Amino acid sequence: MRILGIDPGFAIVGFGVVDAAAGRQALVQCGAINTPSTWRLPARLLQISTDMAQLLDQFRPDAMAVEELFFNNNITTGIGVAQARGVILTEAERAGVPVFEYSPSQVKQAVVGYGKAEKNQVMEMTRRLLGLKAVIRPDDAADAVAVALCHARSATSRLAGPDAARPGSGRYAVREKP
Repeated sequence: MRILGIDPGFAIVGFGVVDAAAGRQALVQCGAINTPSTWRLPARLLQISTDMAQLLDQFRPDAMAVEELFFNNNITTGIGVAQARGVILTEAERAGVPVFEYSPSQVKQAVVGYGKAEKNQVMEMTRRLLGLKAVIRPDDAADAVAVALCHARSATSRLAGPDAARPGSGRYAVREKP
């Protein structure tokens, strides 16, 4: 199974592609989509959309695992991240890739075995699980790989929207003019 892990953001979207089979995981590629802070939000969202479509086309994942939003003190940043996350989910749906969502504590539990693990513990365990020589950088890519590993190691994945209406499914009524 090929899993595309995503750490959503609008300045930086981390991604990690992991192949999982027979209880083993291997890193295929990881990195980040960066949008310049000088760009207006719509341009940044368009860049994320374009790059996500390219990632989905290039790697053809069987599933996409996305970290759920965690709002801390900055609600303005949270709104931007939520908008970027919507674009990311839309591109997965457009590509027909099922989306699985995990909370930060679920990711920590699956990767480290402790839901309140520190970031450096998650990064080090990710390195060990994948047999890498160094911790993944940037942090956003490391987080995305951890989300992909969470999905690979999770026995209780939650599929987002299996019963959602698909475009053209009759959800919208189109009427002819009389």
